[in-house]
Formats: sequence, C-alpha cells, structure tokens
Amino acid sequence: MSKEPENFRALEDSIHKDLRNRMSYGDYLHLDEVLNAQHPLSSEHDEMLFIVIHQAGELWMKLAGHELDAAIRNIQEGDFRHAFKVVARVKLILNQLTQTWSILSTMTPVDYLKFRDKLGPASGFQSYSYRKLEFLLGNKHSGLIEVHRHDPEVYDGLAKILHSPSLYDVVIGKLRASGFNIDDECVDRDFTQPYESNESVKQAWLDIYRNSDKYFELYELGEKLVDIEDAFQQWRYKHMYTVQRIIGNRKGTGGSSGVPFLKRALEISFFPELFSIRTDL
Repeated sequence: MSKEPENFRALEDSIHKDLRNRMSYGDYLHLDEVLNAQHPLSSEHDEMLFIVIHQAGELWMKLAGHELDAAIRNIQEGDFRHAFKVVARVKLILNQLTQTWSILSTMTPVDYLKFRDKLGPASGFQSYSYRKLEFLLGNKHSGLIEVHRHDPEVYDGLAKILHSPSLYDVVIGKLRASGFNIDDECVDRDFTQPYESNESVKQAWLDIYRNSDKYFELYELGEKLVDIEDAFQQWRYKHMYTVQRIIGNRKGTGGSSGVPFLKRALEISFFPELFSIRTDL
C-alpha cells in the first residue's frame, strides 16, 4: 500500500459527489444569483470591492432587522430569554458591520474618484435595510421614507414600521405592565415621532438598576439595549470616519452634506434614559 503524502487529505467515500437532481450548496443559497449580482459600471479594480462591501452589508442589516423583529415579539410576549439571545446576536452583527469599514478603507481617495461619478444619485442613505433598523430602534422620521416612494413595496413596508412601536416603545410598555409609574404620553403616543427622554421612564430605570436583584430580567434587558446602542454608535462612527478618510468634506452622492450629516447622527440616542441614569446611580 502506497503511503499518502503528508500534506494531503483523502476524500472520504461517504462524501456526496453526484448531485444531479439533488439539492446542492449552491442551489440552497441561490449562489448563481448572489455571486452574479456584482455589475461594476467601470473597469476600475476597486469598484468590485465597493460593491461587495455594500452588498454584504445589506445582507447583515437584513439579518439584524429580522432579529429585531423577533426581539420585539419576544418582549411583547414577556419571553425575555429569547429576547436576550436575539439582541446579543444583533450586537455581534453590528460589530461585524463595523469591521467591514476597515476593509473599505483600503480603497484610497484616488481609487474611489475613478468611478464615483458612475454612482449618480445612488447613496447608502437610500438603504431600505438600514432605515428599517433605525426605525425598529426608534429613530423615527417620516421624511426619511420619501426617497423610497418610487418603490411602493419598500415604501409601504417602511411606512408600516414607521407607524409601529419601536423596540424601546415595547420595552417602555413592558415597564409599565411590570408596575412602574410610566407617564401616559410615553405609551399612548404617535409612534411616527422620534422618542424623547421622559422623567418617569428615567425613574423606572433608576429603580430597576438600584434593585437589580429584584428586577434582574429588566436590568439585564436594559444592559442588552445599551449593548446595541454601543455597537450601533461604533458602526456609525466608523462609517463617518471612513467616508471622511475617502472623500473628505465632499457632498454625498445622495445629495447630503456628507461627513457633517453623518456626524449629526452620532448625537442621536435610541435609549436616552439608560445613559442618563449612569450619572445618578
């Protein structure tokens, strides 16, 4: 019997080789569609990087939205165990998204300018998946869906989320259902409007954090929400910094001021009371 080379792995007999008329890996994942969805508009080498980074980001954001939908249902049903699991997953997805900006940063300003004009008015500002994430987390603004009016299905989907309670709205409702004295204006409100910090919600969180053993599930939920905002803000910051590194203070392709517009997003908090109580604990 001949001896196998040391740096060699034999193919096991049990491995499926004939996949005619059977489900393959490519079939299951529709890889013919996914891997043939990259269509550069120029001959520039780095345009492929730009497309793949953004397409992959859209998939990760789609998954994050899927998980946040589940988290909202879980909390409404009082199923904190599963809510904690999916919220933790969202944090890791956001961390993954943050890392992708480092890859995009390998593209220099000169590289990008070679094909930037090909984008026309296309911009990440028009990302449906990103807007869904922001709405689910509570950053509501009815004007933000106007860029999707040309696509009725997307527009209607975002409008539905805009009019529905966000993750934090559902959490605040759960605080009230748990016996905390939450102002009516916090639960019976127009969900299309951005949430504003409220003293009764702050006092509820202070009570929970000061008595964390008594309200452990709510305390843990609060920290999970902080994890999400922390990860999301890191993603926002890395996005802003990457854009600044590549285009400086040029206007965005979608018509925004670019970096100044992205910087203002860093001032928006999804769960303001959970950060303000740190000072008072």
